[in-house]
Amino acid sequence: MSSGLTELQDGDSEADVNPAKRLRTAENEAQTPTGEEEERGAVDVSVIMPVYNASSWLDECLQGILQQDFTGSMELSVFDDASTDDSREVVERWRERLETRGIAVVTSGHNSAQPRGVGYAKNRAISQSRGKYLCFQDADDVMLPQRVRLQYEASLLHLNSLIGCRVQRLPEGSTERYTRWINTINQDQLITQITSAKCCNTTTEAGGDVFTSHGPTVVMPTWFCSRSWFLKVGPFDEGGKGIPEDLLFFYQSLRQGGGLFRVDHCLLVYRYHEKATTHSVTEETIWKLRVDFLQERVLSQLESFTIWNAGKQGRKLYRCLSPISQKKVKAFCDVDENKIQKGFYTYEDSKERPKPKIPVVHYKDASAPFIICVKLDMTGGVLEGNLNSLQLKEGIDYFHFN
Repeated sequence: MSSGLTELQDGDSEADVNPAKRLRTAENEAQTPTGEEEERGAVDVSVIMPVYNASSWLDECLQGILQQDFTGSMELSVFDDASTDDSREVVERWRERLETRGIAVVTSGHNSAQPRGVGYAKNRAISQSRGKYLCFQDADDVMLPQRVRLQYEASLLHLNSLIGCRVQRLPEGSTERYTRWINTINQDQLITQITSAKCCNTTTEAGGDVFTSHGPTVVMPTWFCSRSWFLKVGPFDEGGKGIPEDLLFFYQSLRQGGGLFRVDHCLLVYRYHEKATTHSVTEETIWKLRVDFLQERVLSQLESFTIWNAGKQGRKLYRCLSPISQKKVKAFCDVDENKIQKGFYTYEDSKERPKPKIPVVHYKDASAPFIICVKLDMTGGVLEGNLNSLQLKEGIDYFHFN
């Protein structure tokens, strides 16, 4: 019992709760909560942190939380998902320092034989928290001192949105292209590239759009949002290992009309390591979710379209489309003369007779809209130059699915 962390066997979280303490400033001392807010002990921001065998990173992580320059009220809500190391004890060793700083610490967990997954742990950490806004923090990452303040301010201006930030990747140089993409896509591309985005739960690196290879354009370790928006969209999927709960939530937020915004400051040290739970989701799982979302959000609105890439990735996309979407493909386009000279791509596995034969043409002879199945930042600027030469507008004339 020395850990102070409630140990649960049945999956119902019972938080070991201490009253939230407001950070002292001259301005907020005169603004005491009243009525329902006072009864619930509501705080401005809850840092939501699922923990599983994170002992080796927690000191740095908790030091980052301690050093926040936010002057509103904060709490740290931790749910331990059956850790077998001393993660619980590490959190407890930080309790006094955090509470002295005015940051309430709420902790719970379970001791089942197996962890129940990131989605489960996040949901429990949220349900036991009291913040009007939620700041998601992975236990192996480190928030920089301005993170809560700047994302809180952005949330007040961008209601019903997922707020992100730029990141510093650690070790430096790991997933270089992915990190560059996270930090450099512009505000419009947060929406137009939703199908090409890389999910933080995949094992391969890519760049792109909400429909690109891989998931959220605002990556999960940087998320900040209001509790009211989370409750409208959520909870996270609790399917456990192998389920990209962040990508599923991201898509659902967009379906609900949610916005996306990135604070253009580096506010998080985003760690890359072999033990990260992000490696548990297969590329094929992400691929299927992305194809489904592409069809739902884009292809359903188009009468016809061209797949830009007559090679492996373009043909794979075609084969994975529904029969309705396949019939909308008017051509493949490419720059490879060998592919173009063949004239057609024949879908040999089709049950239709005759088998579908899709024309393969040079990109200059093709017509928009295009679904781009070529990886960004991998052609030395050739792809981008070709797109610019056609004077196309992203999100209208073309969509990335790389």
